[in-house]
Amino acid sequence: MIIGLLEIEIYLPYAHSLKEKRKTLNKIKDKIQKKYNVALAEIDFLDKWQRSRIGFVTLNNNKNLIVSLFNKILSDIDLAIEGEVTFHQIHLW
Repeated sequence: MIIGLLEIEIYLPYAHSLKEKRKTLNKIKDKIQKKYNVALAEIDFLDKWQRSRIGFVTLNNNKNLIVSLFNKILSDIDLAIEGEVTFHQIHLW
């Protein structure tokens, strides 16, 4: 069994409060969880208005499927946010 972790850092230039940031992130989280059935959480920059780091975790026997899934998630997030993904990294164990 292979564990996959995708870390992304998002810059949200139009978020002017933590409330706006959380609203945007909750929309993304709900959409990704329903579509891809992955576990996710905000893991850093909890008190920053315009930055967020989110971790996505999944399990599979095939590492290529994990990488493909994470690439699809990245594409969906790029299309869904009014901002940009400034960093992403995939870890496999």
